[in-house]
Amino acid sequence: MNVVQRIGRFTILAVALTVASISCGWTTAPARDEAKKTTNHPQQILIIRHAEKTGDESDAHLSKRGKERAAVLDKLFVASKDRPDPFPRPDFIFAAHNSKGSHRPVETVTPLAMKLKLPINETYESKLPDAPPAGGKEKADSAPGMLALRDKLFSDSKYFGKTILVSWRHGSIPELAKTLKASKPPAKWEDEVFDRVWQISYDEQGHATFLDRPQRLLPGDSEK
Repeated sequence: MNVVQRIGRFTILAVALTVASISCGWTTAPARDEAKKTTNHPQQILIIRHAEKTGDESDAHLSKRGKERAAVLDKLFVASKDRPDPFPRPDFIFAAHNSKGSHRPVETVTPLAMKLKLPINETYESKLPDAPPAGGKEKADSAPGMLALRDKLFSDSKYFGKTILVSWRHGSIPELAKTLKASKPPAKWEDEVFDRVWQISYDEQGHATFLDRPQRLLPGDSEK
């Protein structure tokens, strides 16, 4: 085979490979775009209760142990001997709106938000009912509740495929989990429990699975 023939064959091969790669690009790009269109939900939602309180009904803030828990909350997202399977690092942080009786949900995630350089969205109240009262209009200073939070997370594309951390009040956490489509969450979050993470994971079709996992952050925390 002479030099001209070899060059000709190499040229034909190069053109064929180029056409093939372009063809693959045309077939895979629409598939990726279509996948984005069908993802209309977060990937993970992690629900925690605010950290420990003092027990004084007039004290809206965290106790000493509560502050200690808040200070090490970032360890939930780091692999270690005690936590070989860490939680996914949050992309967004939400906390129940401050009330007269409790600033604890916001205080619990404030150190974490500072470490991760993320803002805290404290727009939503932890109230159970989400509908306006019988008078027909909500008070001007009344914040939206958990149904509005659900609608936001499942309608705003910036949350799609992301991990969301929610710091809440325990009385309405079971209802929040159900609202966020968790499958069979416990009916009650016990009064004395502060060391759990309720993990809701969504598959590609938006079907949710639920896990109740220990934090294992402080001495005395549950091991399982």
